[in-house]
Amino acid sequence: MNPFLSLGMMPLTGSYPKLKDEPVEQYPLNLSFCQECFLVQICEKVPVEWLFARGYAYHSSYSTTMLEHARRYANKLVNRLGLDHGSLVIEIGSNDGYMLKNFLDRGINVLGIDPAREPASVAHGHGIETLTCFFDRHCARRLKASGNEADVIIANNVLAHAEDPTGFLEGALLLLKPNGLVVIEVPYLRELVDRMEFDTIYHEHRCYFSLTALVHLFERAGLSLFDVEQHEIHGGSLRLFACRPGVYAVTDAVRNLLETERHSGMHSVEYYREFSRRVQHARESIHSFLGGLYRQGASIAAYGAAAKGVILLNACAIGSDILDFVVDRNPGKQDRYMPGTGIPVLRPEAILQAMPDYVIVLPWNLTDEILEQECVYSNRGGRFIVPLPTPRIIS
Repeated sequence: MNPFLSLGMMPLTGSYPKLKDEPVEQYPLNLSFCQECFLVQICEKVPVEWLFARGYAYHSSYSTTMLEHARRYANKLVNRLGLDHGSLVIEIGSNDGYMLKNFLDRGINVLGIDPAREPASVAHGHGIETLTCFFDRHCARRLKASGNEADVIIANNVLAHAEDPTGFLEGALLLLKPNGLVVIEVPYLRELVDRMEFDTIYHEHRCYFSLTALVHLFERAGLSLFDVEQHEIHGGSLRLFACRPGVYAVTDAVRNLLETERHSGMHSVEYYREFSRRVQHARESIHSFLGGLYRQGASIAAYGAAAKGVILLNACAIGSDILDFVVDRNPGKQDRYMPGTGIPVLRPEAILQAMPDYVIVLPWNLTDEILEQECVYSNRGGRFIVPLPTPRIIS
């Protein structure tokens, strides 16, 4: 393994303390690159039970962007596979049911699997059967013994969370019908590097995937990764289509993207060391930019108590001395504090009540959605800051 990036001690991003001075658990956050399998991963791993089974607050349904992405995604799968009332769709990491409800509404059988109790209970309330457990080979064997075989298995932004990615995929293969598909979305490592998305590096994300690394991983699990699509969601993602070997032929999309990665230098550790140098410059730049506005007398708040916001604020040493507050639509985060910084999380109405000079958009991947929600603020003269790849002001 070749270490190349250190963000220092970082808090876990899933739990928001109720008290400003409440201590939060912090762990080293460092990345390394494997020259043999081309996988990028964090060096020190936190047990998954600490990350997802203890007060995990993320709900996909609070983002209209995510809901619309899920609706289009589901419709495409229904049409591509001809899913109907006799089909079964299993989603691993189903969260609050934001994805599976699109199939359920069309009379298609669904089953969700998610270890986070709070989002799973919301899914149950919408009539979506959800198993509250971690997915692995053992879980897959129990489900198969109960007669569950899936036409499609979906896993969005959860493969990176798995303690054993190979076992995760082997479990999916166990549950798959002979001609079924495994469809997985992951944030794309090349976009993370090119767009300076270092704030998407956190303990929940154990692995960071190139297509080259994914092809090796799927092959080890007995699956054929035969097609790939690129999507803008989450700052740039890959949607991967896999099957049992020989069911579908590998497409040109896979071959072309593998060649692009080879030409871009993603097989070399120097590619990642250069990224590390740019990250250090970006951290200093963001701190200097916001600190400069504060010293000029500007008031600054933030929108979105997202995981990436936790990392960005901590990595750039932005605390309650610079930011007055953060707002979020998720009631589970409101009236709490951002981990590691002591910045209060309030309801979105606080922006119009306080009218800060600037609002920094922490979930920058949802900038268009947030600007639309806060159009009254901007119409009154408020200005937004998008922090990456370099800080910029949107009037």
